Amino acid sequence: MARAYASAVIDASVETVWPIIRNFNGLPLWLPFIATSSIEEGRDAAQLGSVRAFTMTDGTLVRERLLALDDISHSLAYNFETPAFPVTDYLARIHLAPVTQTNATFIEWEATFEERPQDSGIYADRISEDVFAAGLKYLQQYLGQRGAL
Repeated sequence: MARAYASAVIDASVETVWPIIRNFNGLPLWLPFIATSSIEEGRDAAQLGSVRAFTMTDGTLVRERLLALDDISHSLAYNFETPAFPVTDYLARIHLAPVTQTNATFIEWEATFEERPQDSGIYADRISEDVFAAGLKYLQQYLGQRGAL
């Protein structure tokens, strides 16, 4: 089993960051490599089982299903329905925690999945760096542009 992981401290409170993260259809707002996103079958984005279908700027279609959404622990989980990478058993989780000393937010974004033997380590690194770590940097920038910092 492979694992992708990135974490960061975001210079905004959990109360500011969580509404952005919990919006399961909001990726195009803060991730510039996501062109469009929609929730299938007219479901609510916060409804467990909802599937978001998004198109990346390179034209790749990805579909992900919301598996958990917890407003108390500030966490959500999702899987791939139509993966962006040739992996299986993909399960991702995002978790936020307050940094009480500075009123910032500690955020973790991780996924576990199976890679093909010939791809061992390739997608763990790519997802960790090019998706999760880059995404957290873009989130910080987005919050700064909104004046939320």
